Amino acid sequence: MLDVYRYAQGASPVEVVLDGYVNYHFVTTPPGADLPKLMLERGINPTATVQGPDRARRPVIAIRSSPWKAGHATNPWHDEFDLDHGHVRYYGDHKPGTVGLPGATPGNRALLEAWAYHAGTGPAERVLAPPLLLFRSATVVRDGRSLVKGHVEFCGLALIERLEHVVQRDPDSGRSFPNLVLDLAVLDLAAAGDTLDMRWIDDRRDHTKTAAQANRYAPPSWTRWVTEGRAAIPRVRRRVVSSRVKTTDQQTPAAGSAHEAALTRIYRFFDGRKHAFEQLAARVTAQVVGGSGAVYRDGWLTRAGGDGGMDFVGRLDVGAPGSSTPLVVLGQAKCVAPRAAISPDQVARVVARLRRGWLGVFVTTGVFSRQAQIEIIDDQYPLVLVDGRTLVEHVLRMAAADYAGDLDALLHSVASDYEGAVTHRRPEEILSS
Repeated sequence: MLDVYRYAQGASPVEVVLDGYVNYHFVTTPPGADLPKLMLERGINPTATVQGPDRARRPVIAIRSSPWKAGHATNPWHDEFDLDHGHVRYYGDHKPGTVGLPGATPGNRALLEAWAYHAGTGPAERVLAPPLLLFRSATVVRDGRSLVKGHVEFCGLALIERLEHVVQRDPDSGRSFPNLVLDLAVLDLAAAGDTLDMRWIDDRRDHTKTAAQANRYAPPSWTRWVTEGRAAIPRVRRRVVSSRVKTTDQQTPAAGSAHEAALTRIYRFFDGRKHAFEQLAARVTAQVVGGSGAVYRDGWLTRAGGDGGMDFVGRLDVGAPGSSTPLVVLGQAKCVAPRAAISPDQVARVVARLRRGWLGVFVTTGVFSRQAQIEIIDDQYPLVLVDGRTLVEHVLRMAAADYAGDLDALLHSVASDYEGAVTHRRPEEILSS
């Protein structure tokens, strides 16, 4: 997991190291076997089906994400990788100029076929499901140059948890087009030291083995899912145990990155009109809180000067339609210089306004001090902290989705909407809205 490999299309599978990195083709090609290479030339790379003694099966699908292409015409959406919590949101390979339905491309067609097995109701179906091997392009520095091509990071083994049909918008032409989006569950490989035994994939490509025989080297997490189905996913999903307290560097974009420049633009834009930043914070909250599967409903902004630890109000509907419960969401927004720290006292003002069953959200362009985070964790306050790094990631995602990647257009839209969103109402009124 998370090792970087040198990927060169024409590289020999017998060379162990290329340009200082382990050769991807050496790792993925079984020695002495007359099998084609597992290529990563596209986003979705399905192997050819194999006719085993029992049934035909697709051995594996290799998924490659290229973050450096995100927002481009060839990749207008941003794939989301949250490997610490075992979740990836991945968009299919339908493009604006593709004719036909989302299954017209070879990659999407393979994913739709795989989904039929991943959603199987019994072990006999799930044992045929092709595993998904996840990779993303990695930027490396060699001879003083940053190289965005030719290297991939292994991001683990996944299965399809959910598949949806969506409509995307081409940032160049403005035309909409259909596509697939998948929620992938990244599986726990801890039993094997966070590694994948490639003999499993080799066996799945062996036409002399049945599907069951081909899974003898499968990770325990995969075997348990095949046996138990969807109910096993929470127990086999990858989880990284780490401290919940983030450092300043973990809360800010990397130095010199495009995200750092974007966060600085956001701060400077709202520095002279910090009340308007509350509208951006409310929009980001809708993305952060609503992304959990619950339904977030926009509310209103409070009047400047008398918020008392409350800048905006929203509502979160938790549960299935017809049997959900609404929760009040109180938000606080602080536009401060990137890397400036939010103190425990500032966080405490928001907590003091929360009633039983309410949720707080604190959004800032800065960071949260270590002590502020410790107090929230130790006292188990229902408060979501959105730091500068998280803020800019969601803002850029919104700009790519709705403003063709134009950050300034998004910021001006937010500022123009501020006055119309301000009102004077009690927070609990949102429950009957």
